[in-house]
Amino acid sequence: MLDKIASDIQKQGKKQIDFLSLIPFIVISLTLLPVAVVAFSLFSPSVEVWRHLWDTILPRILANTFLLLAGVASGTLVLGTGLAWLITAYEFPGKRTFKWLLVLPMAVPAYVMGFIYMALFDFAGPVQSMIREMGWQGMTFPQIRSGAGAILVMILVLYPYVFLLAKAGFEEQSGSVFEAAKVLGCSKMGIFFRVAFPLARPSIAAGVALASMDALADFATVRYFNFPTVSDGIIRVWHGMMNLGAASEMAGLLAIFSL
Repeated sequence: MLDKIASDIQKQGKKQIDFLSLIPFIVISLTLLPVAVVAFSLFSPSVEVWRHLWDTILPRILANTFLLLAGVASGTLVLGTGLAWLITAYEFPGKRTFKWLLVLPMAVPAYVMGFIYMALFDFAGPVQSMIREMGWQGMTFPQIRSGAGAILVMILVLYPYVFLLAKAGFEEQSGSVFEAAKVLGCSKMGIFFRVAFPLARPSIAAGVALASMDALADFATVRYFNFPTVSDGIIRVWHGMMNLGAASEMAGLLAIFSL
């Protein structure tokens, strides 16, 4: 009797395990379905559409995408890693507060941040208007509606990816390693470049990769700053040319950039 009960319990447990194993499979299938559609669309390219795109917008959006990727990657690397080391290695008033405040940009979409900066620093905005009222009529002000403006906004929004992962990488390192470096005569900057940064490189690289992929997927901010990229080109082809197939193929191009 007991053997039968134990056998029934084992069978029920196996059924439950089999059902639970289906959950990751379902999630992965739903996630990879759009990727599969995009991948298959690359095997039957719309030659005429691609020729038209190459003659019109494709060279520009490819160049802009490279610039955006390089600018955001380098900017978030420097800003996120520098702030993470500052929070980890130094003591100063308000450190705990800044530790949380520096993560807040993740709560603000890039296009909202871009709208605010555009409203503040555009020609008709309060900053330039105040400068003109002070008598500096001939002062040249950098054009905010540009690729540089889009890259700057995205750096300010996306650096927390690098900041959080770099800070975690620095905090996981043993204090005895830093003490040994101090004994050998390294300054804090020397410790950063020779010890902390190399050890935290995988975490920092992961943060930069996340920030870069987020920047590549953004289309609202780059359109608002008149800096079209591949993601913006997908929307243009889909809605402007009403060609879903070509849009899927451009999405494959975006996936190649992400890789």
